[in-house]
Amino acid sequence: MTGAAYDRIGRGYTGRRRSDPRIAKALWNALGETTTVLNVGAGTGSYEPPDRQVTALEPSSEMIRQRSSRAAPVAQGVAEALPFANATFDAVTAVLTLHHWQALDRGLAELRRVSSRQVIFMFDPPSSNALWLIDDYFPEVLELPTERDAPSVSLVAEHLHVMSVQPVPVPADCVDGFAGCYWNRPEAYLRPEVRMAMSCFAMMDPAIEARGAELLRADLESGRWDERHGHLRAMREYDLGYRLVVAGA
Repeated sequence: MTGAAYDRIGRGYTGRRRSDPRIAKALWNALGETTTVLNVGAGTGSYEPPDRQVTALEPSSEMIRQRSSRAAPVAQGVAEALPFANATFDAVTAVLTLHHWQALDRGLAELRRVSSRQVIFMFDPPSSNALWLIDDYFPEVLELPTERDAPSVSLVAEHLHVMSVQPVPVPADCVDGFAGCYWNRPEAYLRPEVRMAMSCFAMMDPAIEARGAELLRADLESGRWDERHGHLRAMREYDLGYRLVVAGA
C-alpha cells in the first residue's frame, strides 16, 4: 500500500491504534542492547521505545500529521528506498507493515543495509488460527491484496538471517486496534470508528462492510454468535498468528 492510500484511510488512527504494553514489552526486549533504532512504517508512533534513540520513517503525510510532538523525529519515505547510509542504526523495527510494502525483497534488503539487527512484528498466514470475524462475516478480507499476498515468516527468512520467531498471542483486553484485537469482544466490530482504524476495512467496499456488520449485529442480538464462539469470552489470550521475528547479520 502506498503512502497516498494511507493519506486517505489513515484518518483517526491515533484514537484507536495505541501501543499495547504487553506487545511493546516483547518488541522492546527483542531489541537487546541496541541504542539507535529506525522504525520503518512508523505510522503515528506506536511501539517506539522511549529509552532508545529512535528515528521514524513513514510514507503517509496523513499519518505523520497525527504523530505527537513527543514522538521520534520522522522522515517521509518508503522501506524499499531508505534515505539513510549503510549501517546507520543498531536495529530496525517494522510493526505490522510488511504486508503493505510494494516490493518485499527490496524492503528487507534495505533493512539489512542500514542495520545489523531487524525486529519485525508481523502476521504469519501459515500459523494463523481461523478468525470468526473473517470466516463468518467478512470473507472478502482475504481477497484484498494486502491480505492475499501477505508474506509469511518463511518468506522473510529467505531474505534475512532469522535468529528467532516468537508467537505473540493477542491479549483479551488488547488496546491496539488492529484487525484481530477484538477477537473476544465482538461488539467492538459493530462500531464504524473501530473498523475504520483497520486497513482491511478501510479498503473494503462500503456495501460489503455494511452487510457483514449487519450480519454480526443480528447474530449478537439472537445469541447465535455466543452459541458458536462464546467460549472465547473467557480466554485470556489467543494465538491468531502474530509473530515477533528477530534477525541479524
